[in-house]
Amino acid sequence: MSPRKTVGISVEELSAGLARVCARAGLGALSTAPQRLTGGAVMESWRFAASGCDYVLRRAPSRAFMQGRPYGHSTEAALIEAARARGVTAPQVVAVLEEADGLGSGFVMRALPGTADPKVILACDDPDGLLRGIARDLARIHRLRPADVPEGVPVMDYRAAIADLKQQFMDAGGDRPIIALGLKWLEDNCPPEVEPVLNHGDYRMGNLLVEGSTLTGVLDWEIAHFGDPHEDLAFGCMAVWRFARYDRPALGLGRIEDYIAAYEAEAGIAIDPARFRFWTIYRTVWWALGCLKMAAQWRSGADRMLERVVISRRTSEQELDLLLLLEEDAPEAERARPALVGAIAPAPRGEASAQEIAIAVAEWLDTVRDRMEGHDRFQWAVARNALRIIGREHSGAAHLAENRDLARAVLFAGKGLNAPGLLAELKRLALMKLAVDIPKYPALDHARRKWTGEQ
Repeated sequence: MSPRKTVGISVEELSAGLARVCARAGLGALSTAPQRLTGGAVMESWRFAASGCDYVLRRAPSRAFMQGRPYGHSTEAALIEAARARGVTAPQVVAVLEEADGLGSGFVMRALPGTADPKVILACDDPDGLLRGIARDLARIHRLRPADVPEGVPVMDYRAAIADLKQQFMDAGGDRPIIALGLKWLEDNCPPEVEPVLNHGDYRMGNLLVEGSTLTGVLDWEIAHFGDPHEDLAFGCMAVWRFARYDRPALGLGRIEDYIAAYEAEAGIAIDPARFRFWTIYRTVWWALGCLKMAAQWRSGADRMLERVVISRRTSEQELDLLLLLEEDAPEAERARPALVGAIAPAPRGEASAQEIAIAVAEWLDTVRDRMEGHDRFQWAVARNALRIIGREHSGAAHLAENRDLARAVLFAGKGLNAPGLLAELKRLALMKLAVDIPKYPALDHARRKWTGEQ
């Protein structure tokens, strides 16, 4: 069997590099080969052992992938250590990669107990207690100020951040009317800036380690920045990070009111509902564009991992969530218009279509599932999902959400939710597109019931 490869490096080369890191950092001899951990939309994570202790390597899939980032892994590592020193449940960083290690950019952390698997965490015995613990840790993060962390961590300029999202949107084609609607709303509703606090930037289910019903680690600090504390609070409550528990708005664990109350008790400040809503909408637009960028990263060659192209199709999740957030600003008459979803194209006759071939391959993949393990099993699931997207896609479905003229009329000409029929049409397109991309997305059933009356 040929050596298993990651981006540009084999597991054997990875092991050799880690042996050099362990020797330099005084961690002892490498005692197990690194194993790729599942997940990781941006960075790679590898678990290994040295002299009987477990560690995790966090690295970029390529050096090109680090270009354009506000700071590198050495700053991120120092930031994690600063947060840990202030009582945040963060991992201990034991080594930062050097060029001589031959592993690219990254750092090594001491492994912590627990799981980051949302399915396991959301089934815990005490979700309310866990939610309170998560809120308290977030409040501790927000106590840090620029003087407490290494130089290089940016301070967010709200207007500049919105302008950057707008440029990303135009760079990606500027043809998604729902995203355009969100961008225009952000421009029209941007709040005044407040004293900046350290924001983790990605504080949500999937980046939190939990053992039982106890928080054991806060992971993935790569987009930490200084800004409004409402941003971190709102991000974790987005529908996408509730996973299967759409009915529990706060991280899939409980009520937003309870989450905020626990945060306020620890932080000693009051949360503003209007700011919370602003940042929920901002981060929904932000993640929609983040998903779109995944395809661009794959096309550029900066990261050719399979996850990139599949995550790009999750843009439709955020478009639906964004419309659910924005529709409350529409006139009552427009909210009452039904979203009439069109019929699916008829089944093809004759030889198998591309969609049927994709379904057939996906079904074959189901038969080899038990032969996969570790990260290969995760990649197997991604590949199967990719094929099923193709299989569900009927003629024109991929472009349902794309309309450059309408998007620009919304963003630049003032066409908004008071335009007769616009909201109903966008609802229809969002429902149809998401039914192709991610039909099991929990918010889809909620939106169908709300917008069409379908049970």
